[in-house]
Amino acid sequence: MIKIVTVEKMRQIEAAADASGISYATMMENAGRATALRVLEILAEIEDPWVTILIGPGNNGGDGLVAGRIIAQESDAHVRLYMLKHRSESDDNFAAVQQAGLFVAYAEDDRDFRVLRNLVGSAHLVIDALFGIGLRLPLRDNVVKVLRNVHQALNDSTQFEAPTYILPARPMPNRQRRRTFVMAVDCPSGLDCDTGEIDRYTLTADETITFIAAKPGLLTFPGARAVGQLSVAQIGVPDKLKELAEEKFVLADAHYVRRRLPARTLNSHKGTYGKALIVAGSQNYVGAPALAAEAAYRVGAGLVTVATSQPVLASLTSRLTEPTWLPLPDEGGMIDATATNIVRDTFASVDGLLLGPGLGQAEVTQKFIEQLLSSTNVDWPSMVIDADGLNLLGKIDRWWTMLPEHTIVTPHPGEMARLAAVSTSEVQTNRQVLAHEKSAEWGVVVLLKGAHTLIAAPDGRIVALPFKTDALATAGTGDVLAGIIVGLLAQGVESFDAAVVGGYLHGVAGEYAARQHGNSRSVIAGDVLRALPTALTLLENA
Repeated sequence: MIKIVTVEKMRQIEAAADASGISYATMMENAGRATALRVLEILAEIEDPWVTILIGPGNNGGDGLVAGRIIAQESDAHVRLYMLKHRSESDDNFAAVQQAGLFVAYAEDDRDFRVLRNLVGSAHLVIDALFGIGLRLPLRDNVVKVLRNVHQALNDSTQFEAPTYILPARPMPNRQRRRTFVMAVDCPSGLDCDTGEIDRYTLTADETITFIAAKPGLLTFPGARAVGQLSVAQIGVPDKLKELAEEKFVLADAHYVRRRLPARTLNSHKGTYGKALIVAGSQNYVGAPALAAEAAYRVGAGLVTVATSQPVLASLTSRLTEPTWLPLPDEGGMIDATATNIVRDTFASVDGLLLGPGLGQAEVTQKFIEQLLSSTNVDWPSMVIDADGLNLLGKIDRWWTMLPEHTIVTPHPGEMARLAAVSTSEVQTNRQVLAHEKSAEWGVVVLLKGAHTLIAAPDGRIVALPFKTDALATAGTGDVLAGIIVGLLAQGVESFDAAVVGGYLHGVAGEYAARQHGNSRSVIAGDVLRALPTALTLLENA
């Protein structure tokens, strides 16, 4: 896991590192080298590459100077520097780039910004090392002018196509020339790294490399859309100093998630990997249980049973051969309250329960949900509630008092708004705070969907996922996610970990499906489902 810390906490960590003998100069050298090595990977397939580095007056500019020196030393790239201000002659990093003979231009000598536009427009890659995490809005007029001219030059440039990203693999640029690639150092210029607020001229990066820990503003909209692919580089600060940041807010990475995948053994059988029960579907939503059931199987569940109404069962039995089926009484294709005992009687043999996808919101199904959750003296399996299950839940007064331990709720912003009795805009403005507070109040794991999905536990832990793709903004992908999670629960994965691992696999599969199509628009839920085996392979090999 990667910590997510505020700018002030980051400064405290850096100060503690300096006091412990890891100097600011050493951290700057390491940050610049990490940036340079990433840039060299990107430039490897470009013939005769040109790089422009925008250098600010502070430590972020120092990182850029180090990166420029190393790129020039270790490649044939043509490196040019554009300095927002003159650096002191005693600045060792500036002296080093001068000694290396790099081209240097100064903003104060470029009154009409023609040099800036030429340097940016002619570059294959631009490194934004202007301000880093220290910037605060609103921007000063002179800064706005610089950023506006960089924008103009980037819009006019026709260099090379930005890379396609598949986590956890590293991106590489395609050979077809189209536009300039932008690499932000620590934080895109014009973005507040604490709040995610942005200026209209914020430089939108294709990739941001930040250091030691992620910052909340990099994961918060609207700023998150300017970040591009986010990577976190370590620059020599010991883990014990990172503990100065006491926040339980972290960013999931592939290594953390891989370690929480359920183990497999050769000497096993279907019972080894648990049984999932999926209570889902109605006459108008036949596909939801199918997507969820196959997803549960694809992540390794040993046996999946679909409990649904007779019309849904009749539609799906010829299409799905792997699940077993539990017919439930219905009224007009909607599960009704007389199904309560049938479902409840299965709990003794079930390891994971999914309640909700495609149930509809009929009154008869509402009564079924109320009666099921009112059951007493029942040994509940670990449960995930999704989609219509959440909509029906929200109609019950103090619904959270009815939920058993080890429950996961998976709302999208609209569903979260109804559950929490707030507006959708309030949800989106306060995602982290709301997920944290409501998880504690409700006593359940909350997976709040959206760009950088959040998973919050009642004990205060909160994880952000590194994905922000519109490939998943289509009907049915939530059913796939719910199926993944119940498949993990069936295999004995603890609720919080099941939500984190499930969300991560879902994000990888969505990005992979978009790459297979060459665009995100064409992705449908079935594509995400079919991408799950590849997502698991990528994760297991991370």
